[in-house]
Amino acid sequence: MANSRPPKTAMLLAQQIVADINRRGNRVGDRLPPERLMLEEYNVGRGTLRESLRFLELQGVIRLRPGPGGGPVVQQPDSTALATSLTLLLQFENAPFRTIAESRVGLEPIMARLAAERMSEEQLADLKASVDTMKLHLGDQRVFLEENKRFHDVIAHGSGNAMFGYLVDALLDILDGSAIGIDYPEVRREAVQEAHAQIYEAIAARDPLAATEAMSDHIDQYMRYAERKFPDVLDEPITWAH
Repeated sequence: MANSRPPKTAMLLAQQIVADINRRGNRVGDRLPPERLMLEEYNVGRGTLRESLRFLELQGVIRLRPGPGGGPVVQQPDSTALATSLTLLLQFENAPFRTIAESRVGLEPIMARLAAERMSEEQLADLKASVDTMKLHLGDQRVFLEENKRFHDVIAHGSGNAMFGYLVDALLDILDGSAIGIDYPEVRREAVQEAHAQIYEAIAARDPLAATEAMSDHIDQYMRYAERKFPDVLDEPITWAH
């Protein structure tokens, strides 16, 4: 059922502060007016203003710099708040980690197709660097996991669709294989690296169909591997503690 309660004053004020950031053309690193001026401008109490600013800080919109000369500073929001919100929503649905894995099956081939059509040369170079770095460090699972996330991040953002970029960032934050117990022996890492190389080649060739098929095969292989080796992990309920 939809929430029929009216928005809190602090939430309305937070929306107004963001609207004013946009209206003024503030950029990352810009300081917002000090508390005294904001109290006058918005005609609210100190408690309401501080609640609004704290909410915006939690959302990654601002950073509250302490001390003299401090105050709210504009930041670039990232996927952290989205990952937290999704985790809590899924936890209260008692959803398993399989939910995230299945979402990737549906979403990532589409992202690969769009990336083949839209990815910039700079992003393409970044994707190639990830493939090469993973190959050079196949013996190091930490580097493997870092490059695995980087590879999929670059494709998501390279799709030219901002929603996909932030969504994959959030999904990968939730479904971190090392955190939930999915292990990658070196033979599996080699298979992943080869799949990444094939996906890169298709995207570099600007071949949307090949990119879609290569990514679909890659994610399907991941699901089959996880189902075969770690079914209990996929069935584990998502919790915010992970």
